[in-house]
Amino acid sequence: MANPADPSELTHFDATGAAHMVDIAAKPESPRMARARARVRMAPPTLAKIEAGRLGKGDVLGVARLGGIAAAKQTAIQIPLCHPVRITAIAVEFELDAELPGVIVEASVEVVDRTGPEMEAMMAASGAALTIYDMCKAIDRGMQILAVELVEKRGGKSGHWTRDET
Repeated sequence: MANPADPSELTHFDATGAAHMVDIAAKPESPRMARARARVRMAPPTLAKIEAGRLGKGDVLGVARLGGIAAAKQTAIQIPLCHPVRITAIAVEFELDAELPGVIVEASVEVVDRTGPEMEAMMAASGAALTIYDMCKAIDRGMQILAVELVEKRGGKSGHWTRDET
């Protein structure tokens, strides 16, 4: 993990240490993208039921995709200092992983705006993961949502960043 930033570099605090919303008016609008991931660990029989489409509530991953999209669209309401952004695309994909065992959720969000969609991507991954939990909790209350993390971001002044997976 990288060293934490010097508190004077944290943009959501003013010179007195009070929380505030960052002024982005002078920043140029540009295309930006962020990708995030979450993992949902579950019992192997739960994963098998998702894979076979045999859960009584229906298409777990289809509903989770919608949950992720809805979560991304609500980000500025849920995260107090997050700016609303103009989302141009949201994608939520799933990988069934027998080794986890569970589901890997990957969400990407694209915007054209003055700030990036990192929080929207993480909200989408989190929302989809929570929806999987909600859909499956009747058969597996021991599920865990793990490692919600930013994987990649592109655009803006800081350019392109990817998580070092090593």
